[in-house]
Amino acid sequence: MRFASLASLFLCAATTILILAVLVPTVDFSSITQHIPFLVSLTPPPTRMAWRCSGRSNAELIQNLFNAGVIQAPRVRDAMKSVDRAHYCPSSPHAAYEDSPQPIGYSATISAPHMHAAACESLLPFMPENKGAKVLDIGSGSGYLTHVLANLVCGPDGKGDGKVVGIDHIKGLVDMSRENMQRSQEGRELLESGKVELITGDGRKGYPEGGPYDAIHVGAAASEMHQILVDQLNKPGRMFIPVEDVGGWGSQWIWVVDKDKDGKVTKKKDMGVRYVPLTDAPS
Repeated sequence: MRFASLASLFLCAATTILILAVLVPTVDFSSITQHIPFLVSLTPPPTRMAWRCSGRSNAELIQNLFNAGVIQAPRVRDAMKSVDRAHYCPSSPHAAYEDSPQPIGYSATISAPHMHAAACESLLPFMPENKGAKVLDIGSGSGYLTHVLANLVCGPDGKGDGKVVGIDHIKGLVDMSRENMQRSQEGRELLESGKVELITGDGRKGYPEGGPYDAIHVGAAASEMHQILVDQLNKPGRMFIPVEDVGGWGSQWIWVVDKDKDGKVTKKKDMGVRYVPLTDAPS
């Protein structure tokens, strides 16, 4: 009877929080859900219910995210508007402008636009435009965020000084991302100039040859906080990384890792998320 009562209690709590999340979309429920681990996967990560921001075009999608406050910086808004998400959702172009993850093949997905926005907003202070910033995009998938990050560091026309390395362990995705970028003139120029480099490799090891990096984005959930990635951060630098919560009922959390100018590292647990795992390439 005790177990039945506990199950009923947790079910009631989950139902209550989900109802409140729909009715009161501006409330941050992370302080509640972090104490009830299984609720993390049930409640939407962005506190403003970003799934309402889907649009009929790329411009409308991004503007909706901006209007809802999910995107706050005009630089992020403009960079995301300048890269057509449909070019990077080859298996579901009809759903490209939905604020939800989409399959891209090889058991991988392109993250929801609100998560790309969250990553860009977090990393933005470490990606000054046209100042030679270097960025590493781990788990670069179909190449969408790699292109957006390049626009942030090189300017909207891609002519400025900066470098983004996209790395993925699946060669088919790396080849696809290169083809996707070549669908726009700006993407072709970024590749030809070397301001965007797309490579096949184990993202868990980073890419030390191109570092140190002012910003590192990890687009899949790591099983641990890989120190080798922290070591590749510049001083100062920031990493945005989803990490599986050990003993946390399968939950995942975004961690923001900062390294200051003296090399001191601080780590902040930010929000509950759901990403595909950062794994070995399929055999």
